[in-house]
Amino acid sequence: MSRREQIQLTEEEIRDFLQSSRTIILVSNGKNGFPHPMPMWYLQDEEGRILMTTFRKSQKILNLKRDPRVTLLVESGDVYTELKSVLIKAEAEIIDDLETTIDTMFKLSVHRGEASSDQEEVMKNGLRNGVGRKRVVMRFKPLSIVSWDHKKLAGVY
Repeated sequence: MSRREQIQLTEEEIRDFLQSSRTIILVSNGKNGFPHPMPMWYLQDEEGRILMTTFRKSQKILNLKRDPRVTLLVESGDVYTELKSVLIKAEAEIIDDLETTIDTMFKLSVHRGEASSDQEEVMKNGLRNGVGRKRVVMRFKPLSIVSWDHKKLAGVY
């Protein structure tokens, strides 16, 4: 078995890692040819797609309209022996629908521990009448995933 195979995460480990993390780095392709990395709050839907919201007029949206290909990165660990990451190559879909945006924003708040289901209607009404109108959903369908967890090597490098 190669060292690469030893450290890659299983599908279940990838799902658990993505569900337990809160921030992902979204790297879109800027108009000047340079990558445009941005830390974003996200969640994963039941189909394994990554969902985020952003302002409709943001640089990210302009980039995605030109080129929907992105790279997404979630990572953890403070020293080499603890490094754990999931790197996703994906294609973006922009969803400009108020109710989908509000629903995604609420689910993100629940995922981040900032809201609970008993606050759903009040919070959604607030979003519907406020900032939700200025935002869109970005949905990313994974095309390929690379992962690693250096803890799996048990200190042997």
